[in-house]
Amino acid sequence: MSVLILYAIPAFLVLMVVEILWARRAVAEQAPLRGYELRDTATSLTMGIVNVVISGFTKVATYAILVWLYQYRVVTLGTGVLAWVLLFFAEDFCYYWFHRTSHEVRLFWAAHVNHHSSQHYNLSTALRQSWTTPFTGPIFWWPLPLLGFAPWMVLTQQAISLLYQFWLHTEAIGRLGPLETVFNTPSHHRVHHGTNVEYLDRNHAGILIIWDRLFGTFEPERARVDYGITTNLTTFHPLRVAFHEWHALLRDVRHARRLRDALGYMFGPPGWSPDGSRKTSRQQREEAGLAVH
Repeated sequence: MSVLILYAIPAFLVLMVVEILWARRAVAEQAPLRGYELRDTATSLTMGIVNVVISGFTKVATYAILVWLYQYRVVTLGTGVLAWVLLFFAEDFCYYWFHRTSHEVRLFWAAHVNHHSSQHYNLSTALRQSWTTPFTGPIFWWPLPLLGFAPWMVLTQQAISLLYQFWLHTEAIGRLGPLETVFNTPSHHRVHHGTNVEYLDRNHAGILIIWDRLFGTFEPERARVDYGITTNLTTFHPLRVAFHEWHALLRDVRHARRLRDALGYMFGPPGWSPDGSRKTSRQQREEAGLAVH
């Protein structure tokens, strides 16, 4: 975990207090807003704290792998302004595919789903981080040192991306005009957290929304967003939130009748089943007559 994230924690807490004060009034005036719920917020903060601790340990191995890969770089890009500009786009591109894969492959979804498990949408939701993506995620950034980006630069840009994404988790900010064309915004990210059929697996952006527009996963915010996951949890227990989908995945694999079915459960999309008794987000979009990408 980059030191930038640790330095930002006081700012995160201050901004949450500001949003809580705003939400107390706004929720009373605008019924669709969800605001804060004490147990939900406590769960999100617990998830975030444990994630910081786990990431602190895994970053040692992550950095070591990046350093090893950097030995085999195809070019040395240096640390100048141009290198940082290129890294900004390259890292964001890697994040898009990490995030999209985390929604489209169940093995990675098992690690990521807890971030979506809150039925509230506020700044504390941004801190509801996974305890297992520190293990499943790093592979998506391995190409960067091979392309010539210094390992410390890669970790720094990852931290900058995470810092940017914090403010996206709020209902307090509406549309942002022309910025919506290029950048990920609260409006775009609210869509990403929606369980509405038209919003499933949309807007995987980190900083730039251009990748979603380019690869066909963009959806603007139109209908009111219903937050959470398609089958919402009925508990706030952090262990249950962190591992419920891993438990479900292992149960399905254990009961699979064929190796092909077991692999389908692991590497197919969430909702896949051999007999079609469940529905993936793609199938749900098709049945609703929506575009599929």
